[in-house]
Amino acid sequence: MKRLILSLILLASPLAAHDQMSGDLHIIHPSMPQPLATARSAAGYVTISNEGDTPEELIGIRSPFAKSTTLHTTIFEDGIARMRPLVGVPIAPGEVINLEPGGMHVMFMGLTGTANEGDMIPATLIFRNAGEVAVEFMVDPADGADHSRMDHSNH
Repeated sequence: MKRLILSLILLASPLAAHDQMSGDLHIIHPSMPQPLATARSAAGYVTISNEGDTPEELIGIRSPFAKSTTLHTTIFEDGIARMRPLVGVPIAPGEVINLEPGGMHVMFMGLTGTANEGDMIPATLIFRNAGEVAVEFMVDPADGADHSRMDHSNH
């Protein structure tokens, strides 16, 4: 039933044109809001569905668009959003995980260039079992949030 609902959502959405299958993993609309031209970092988002029978885990990401590309989650402490690194993101069989604003996300830090709306930013998602999967993050319109000013400390 989850797959049917997900399929119906994707068919009704313009995002359906930007997804791919890699083995049992359905990778849906890797994207990032357009960073400011002066930004040193940018956030990336993606939905991943594990349509197989084996647990999977997203354990890393890399991209030539940044000196460092990591998985983060948003923690709210005393009303302040702080980013904390993640070692991995488990994806159980039949589960759909969302890397999205205000939650788990990808951080591109030390940007090596600029990105304009509509650009496709190459990256490689690294999974514990499936290995490396090449994707492209579509640069979407800026959402007005300057993610580069948030606290991305490691504690």
